[in-house]
Amino acid sequence: MAGEPLAITLADVEAAALRLEGRIVRTPCLPSRTLSDIYGAEIWLKFENLQYTASFKERGALNRLSALSPEERRRGVVAASAGNHAQGVAYHARRLGIPAVIVMPRETPFVKIENTEKLGARVVLHGHSVEDATAHARELARRDGLVFVHPYDDPLIIAGQGTIALEMLDQAPDLEVLVVPVGGGGLISGIAVAAKGRRPEIEILGVEAALFPSVRRLLEGREVAAGGPTIAEGIAVKRPGALTLPIIRRLVAEVLLVEESAIEAAVLQLLEIEKTVVEGAGATGLAAIASEPGRFRGRRVGLVLSGGNIDSRLLSGVILRGLVRTDRLVRLRVGIPDSPGSLARVAAIIAENGGNIVDVVHQRAFSRLSVKQADVDFTVETRNAAHARDIQQALEEAGLSVCRLESSARGHLSEN
Repeated sequence: MAGEPLAITLADVEAAALRLEGRIVRTPCLPSRTLSDIYGAEIWLKFENLQYTASFKERGALNRLSALSPEERRRGVVAASAGNHAQGVAYHARRLGIPAVIVMPRETPFVKIENTEKLGARVVLHGHSVEDATAHARELARRDGLVFVHPYDDPLIIAGQGTIALEMLDQAPDLEVLVVPVGGGGLISGIAVAAKGRRPEIEILGVEAALFPSVRRLLEGREVAAGGPTIAEGIAVKRPGALTLPIIRRLVAEVLLVEESAIEAAVLQLLEIEKTVVEGAGATGLAAIASEPGRFRGRRVGLVLSGGNIDSRLLSGVILRGLVRTDRLVRLRVGIPDSPGSLARVAAIIAENGGNIVDVVHQRAFSRLSVKQADVDFTVETRNAAHARDIQQALEEAGLSVCRLESSARGHLSEN
């Protein structure tokens, strides 16, 4: 840790741990035997999605709020967020009896606004982005004498997030590498200071969504170019903090990038294998392992499942697209005679081979076949890719013309 002093030290994180003890959930850090078998690494999962507000953000928020003076507590706090930071600040401000104002962009989903209000904060809707909301929150802080609580670029916030690493090294002392989501950098900065302070030889790797490679580009000396629709909204940050970036430069070995398809696949794997709901940002660590398994093979790896606040409609879409990627939901276009009984014959073959038909669409007008034939698209639920091939083969052996309709949702996912 040579060079200019960093924003926090191990002592700051240890002080935060004492401050938070008994006031937040000491979340489990458990090995995943199935994921370890799939990827050839000893994988440990830190379940921060089990915090009361389903996110690690509570740690930093509570550490920052606990350090307020009596006068600051009386005046209250203000924060800008469309998600986890809002709920963390609102929840612990209410517990401590501190008035809280949360500024959210106008397009924030109603459920997030409602959840934040239920936790006791007054919500102000302003602007069309988090940047707009942040600017307004700072204006309210100046105008009304409120204390602005930054989501990541604050020493007390960073130290609070770092308590995760202390717990992980207590719970799994032999970990060799920690893989941590990177947005503004508060989480990975705190973890890096704590983990490297306790175990200098441990490797810290960050993970960003490929659409938001802000920290990766800055570390490479390039201009930031970030943006796009990502499932990992929690780390969709266009620029890291002034305090967090120097910590990342010094203590983080590398920041990896993961594509959207890999993040979606990781969300589904965690749901199916670990029976745990994780938001896109929280699944990026597993996505990194799936994208570069050779890098982690044979190593003891700790992943931070940073949050579980994923919209239910988005999760349902991830599940359906995941079924397509793993060939458990396939579309088969079958050419059949346009005559009575033909459709029933095809349906019977699919059923006899264990397929479950979930949708049927006739293509008469747009078919390239004879006018006496019809294309029929069957959406079929299968057990796996081999089962899907068996069904297609059975149809072909019955003398039917069959082609597989591919979907843009298909992508890479290790077999499970």
